[in-house]
Amino acid sequence: MTIGDVKALCFDVFGTVVDWRTSIAREAAAAFAGRGIERDWYAFADAWRARYQPAMEAVRSGRRPWTRLDALHRENLLEVLREFAIEGLSAAALDDLNRAWHRLDPWPDVVPGLTRLKRRFVLAPLSNGDVAIMIALARRAGLPWDAILGAEVARAYKPQPEAYLRSAALLDLAPAACMMVAAHNGDLAAAGALGFRTAYVNRPTEHGPSQSTDLRPEGDYDAVAASFTELADKLGC
Repeated sequence: MTIGDVKALCFDVFGTVVDWRTSIAREAAAAFAGRGIERDWYAFADAWRARYQPAMEAVRSGRRPWTRLDALHRENLLEVLREFAIEGLSAAALDDLNRAWHRLDPWPDVVPGLTRLKRRFVLAPLSNGDVAIMIALARRAGLPWDAILGAEVARAYKPQPEAYLRSAALLDLAPAACMMVAAHNGDLAAAGALGFRTAYVNRPTEHGPSQSTDLRPEGDYDAVAASFTELADKLGC
């Protein structure tokens, strides 16, 4: 199959579609406004995100049963609060802060780019985020998904093969008829090894001004773009 046979685009979300770092820093600052608590909220966001992969690895390795990302995020939040010496939040306040991951802003090019790409392709997130997170982000920002796919549906966290293969199967498509779109080389390498077409979209400030990873494409991808609108150009949308 050639790139012209691609029927669906599957998107990484955290970092590729949404700017989690700026959004989490904003949400944390708002949560503690008026409490007399001041911290480096970007560092807070980074510390929370740093626990993301280790928490999922405990599930991927079988050390713990399937656990939704919302639950993992909340466990990680408690650790980050201890690290930043923040105490006294009620359970309701903790739950609301944990739902900050449901209120992330998309990068500016995302909605215009997705709107164009939807003219030709089926669009779906293929994220490690829960279905509820994906729905909340879509409704908040107007992300025009045709389906919600990914880890919770597949019961497997990327880069486990099942996360990709079960998502393609749910679309009734061969992997080669699906294109994984991501800002992360590891995600694209895992999908490409399973037969997915691949598109790298550069997000050089996902981790802030000192980002040192995923600054450039590191594989032989089918498409490379600086934005979703440029990807739309390259895919003829």
